[in-house]
Amino acid sequence: MATGFHARHLSIVGLGLMGGSIALALREYADKITGVDLSQATREYAMDEGIVDVATDELYAGVNHADVVILAAPVRVILEMLRMRIGTYLRSNTLLIDIGSTKSDIVDAMGNLPIGVNAIGGHPMTGKENSGIEESDANLYQNRPFVLCPSRRTTPAARLRALGLIQRLQAVPIEMDATRHDQIVAGISHLPYLLSATLVATIANQAKTDTAYWELAAGGFRDTSRLAASDVTMMGDILSTNTKAVATLLAQFRMQLAMLETMLIAGDDTNLSETLKPIRTARKEWASNYENKR
Repeated sequence: MATGFHARHLSIVGLGLMGGSIALALREYADKITGVDLSQATREYAMDEGIVDVATDELYAGVNHADVVILAAPVRVILEMLRMRIGTYLRSNTLLIDIGSTKSDIVDAMGNLPIGVNAIGGHPMTGKENSGIEESDANLYQNRPFVLCPSRRTTPAARLRALGLIQRLQAVPIEMDATRHDQIVAGISHLPYLLSATLVATIANQAKTDTAYWELAAGGFRDTSRLAASDVTMMGDILSTNTKAVATLLAQFRMQLAMLETMLIAGDDTNLSETLKPIRTARKEWASNYENKR
């Protein structure tokens, strides 16, 4: 693990929950922090609370003098910046990291940045149900996985500096290529969102004729439906940039669900029980080996 990360001038593009939390976590490791956001209310809050030193809605002004730039915007916005303009705004040897939820398109776009811009894809596996600068939390990244995906503009020095940044966030670095990352998050993040949304849609339709569905809904429904409350624009960006991987897993899920449905309709209680047992075991082992240790 690299140590000693320090930024002379850190610029964070996007001052929502994720960007604001990074600013708070890196406050003592940057001489100056500039926040870039289109929302005046967000900029004012970030300044009033001391989350950033300077806030602007102009990308060039926000990143031109920075030695570290973190793109904490929605995936499509990140792609637009990478493809259209930001490369010409950055100084040589600037470390550029994004925290978008899909990586293949972003890493490909990073590969076309000017030589001298040290770019690496990133994805911290954390968040909250509520978004916005007001939800910023310096501890948001602690003990959470932070994936790094190299691009053609990732130098050995850039990789070490990115690892140092992750260490300052107290996150857990995991390095992998962008394609593998997108396949994995399709299963553990994007597919669960679609299943959660489908559950809520099903119950909402039933509740049109019987409101007791809502009245009786408790812990099981709450836990399973939580992801359906995610920001629709954000999830649309994510799904549209990881369509193939998500579609592949949706097909596998339909097969699993159809198998359980067949057993249920046939009254095959023995096979249904035997099928569910290893699933229960897998969930318990995951919680014991990974989730409960974070």
